[in-house]
Amino acid sequence: MSLKYKRIAVKIGSNVLTRADGKLDITRMSALVDQIAMLHSKGVELVLISSGAVASGRSILGINKKMDVVDQRQLFSSVGQAKLINHYWDLFREHGITVGQVLTTKENFSSRRHYLNQRNCMQVMLDNKVIPIVNENDTVSVTELMFTDNDELSGLIASMMDMQALIILSNVDGIFNGPPSEPTSEVIHEIKKGQDISDFIQSSKSSFGRGGMATKTSIARKIADEGIDVYIANGKKDNILPLLLDKKSLVVCTRFTASAENVSSVKKWIAHSEGFAKGEVVINENAAKALTGDQAVSLLPVGVISIHGEFEKDDIIRIKTEDGKFLGVGKVQYDSNHARELMGRKNVKPLVHCDYLYLE
Repeated sequence: MSLKYKRIAVKIGSNVLTRADGKLDITRMSALVDQIAMLHSKGVELVLISSGAVASGRSILGINKKMDVVDQRQLFSSVGQAKLINHYWDLFREHGITVGQVLTTKENFSSRRHYLNQRNCMQVMLDNKVIPIVNENDTVSVTELMFTDNDELSGLIASMMDMQALIILSNVDGIFNGPPSEPTSEVIHEIKKGQDISDFIQSSKSSFGRGGMATKTSIARKIADEGIDVYIANGKKDNILPLLLDKKSLVVCTRFTASAENVSSVKKWIAHSEGFAKGEVVINENAAKALTGDQAVSLLPVGVISIHGEFEKDDIIRIKTEDGKFLGVGKVQYDSNHARELMGRKNVKPLVHCDYLYLE
């Protein structure tokens, strides 16, 4: 077996791990663990992002009374996460593989220090042949600090860990060119940068998870632009992971082709930092043209016409045009007070250096 990749992130969705009655599908879990163990034995470094904790807790507690949505998630996940990781521990132990639990929150990606600490933790695990099993820490997350879903989390992990590929396992074969239920609909096998597929994306969400195909597509595009191949495939298909990694195998799925552009580690972090932005700058037409041109340029104070919010040096800020168009994000080199003093001035160092600037 000739493998395409030696370093991957695998996200298993709630609909893959959950039966129709809402309980964990242990048979499917076991089959996926067998596949991961086989890849692990061939030297593949793998991080597993697994949903299923909330669904697991719901099936254990069986509470029917009305509860606040956040309270419900916190309660179900606190019980369900323990059950989920215990199942994984037992299943991987049969293969002689040690796993470790990593519970994270969106806030852990907001500062470069937390980001690097988290990356180092998972790299140490991989270096010691331990498979990290990652999930959002729903017990402490509140609505505004939640990931959109585990698709967003898996994208952040794949980017942070410099993976060669991200595999998102769902309960469908990929992105279809029509409603999946219609017999005439077919899977789109490859999606390249700039290819418009908006007509084919449904906004409906899955039965047990928080996300839908629109979220998967948005995350997949961003990760592919960072040089990582992304696959959306059916996690209920037998032997799906080895088939996806085998160079000689052809399996029905949707692949987002990785960009050939080399993206630095810090730019990967910045690319996913819009949700953590502390302030916003509005720039004039000339500055906007310069930033969106063919050459990499820095954002200079002379092009800034207004500054909103309070921020410190090294915080993330949003960049917008005069007509309100969002251009991107960057790590700022001044605090907000100093930035306001320098606004419109020439011959001073950039507000955001091009190395720390990510444009949409």
